[in-house]
Amino acid sequence: MHVILKIFFFALGAIVGSFLNVCVHRLPRGESIVSPGSRCPKCGRHICWYDNVPMLSYVILRGRCRHCGSGISSRYFVVELIAAFLFLMLFLRFGLSVDLLVYLAFTSSLLVMSFIDFEHKIIPDILDCPGIVIGFVVSIFLPAMHVRPQPWDSIFESPAVIAAADSLSGIILGGGFLVVLAIAGKAVFKKEAMGGGDVKLLAMIGAFLGWQMAALTVFISALIGSVVGITAKLRMKGSYIPYGPYLALGAIIAIFYGERIILWYLGRLGMGSSLAF
Repeated sequence: MHVILKIFFFALGAIVGSFLNVCVHRLPRGESIVSPGSRCPKCGRHICWYDNVPMLSYVILRGRCRHCGSGISSRYFVVELIAAFLFLMLFLRFGLSVDLLVYLAFTSSLLVMSFIDFEHKIIPDILDCPGIVIGFVVSIFLPAMHVRPQPWDSIFESPAVIAAADSLSGIILGGGFLVVLAIAGKAVFKKEAMGGGDVKLLAMIGAFLGWQMAALTVFISALIGSVVGITAKLRMKGSYIPYGPYLALGAIIAIFYGERIILWYLGRLGMGSSLAF
């Protein structure tokens, strides 16, 4: 049964990934993600169901449209593959639970925003702004999603209130930190150093994961982004490096390993014995 569930969530992730590709392509263009059905971006011909099987059809058709022979972006295959593995890993991490459903939706939105940012250098407000509100509301009903202890444990007794405070502080810390960074970057470099979409994305991450995981996300994303960014700058001088994908990657790493990393860090400071999640 467990093997069947693994296969199911891997396949489900690939199917959802196919829909996420639609979102990545259409949302920046202001198009409906519901209709019309899948079409070749070059010739406009409708794509039949047997040419729209996630990952498999791309391999069989060798990344080309059956009708006009035009090349299809490898992004379609990559998004489906990432979503498939992400769904499987989240199932293995959280099992069949309500938390799993929340993390599936949350990481799917991160995936969409990442690839939109890669291609268009923007993060649509239609994704991150509602995400901030949803993350805060979900935290109230699923307080176990937030790590413990919290500084305000002695003030509030209700787990829902504590989680709401953690979510709110995550929004403020996440968004506020990047706002300060953007202002400082503009003052130093005399140009925009951080987009508003990045600010709202980190605020959304803080809403879902809380202030501790938001801080960890900033650290991880800065570490990975600096390595990739320096390499890209050396190869393509003057190129703009989107930061959203690294924030998303940092948040995903925090979901899987955040508590272990924080406990390890507190242990290094000699505080691990007094704080436990």
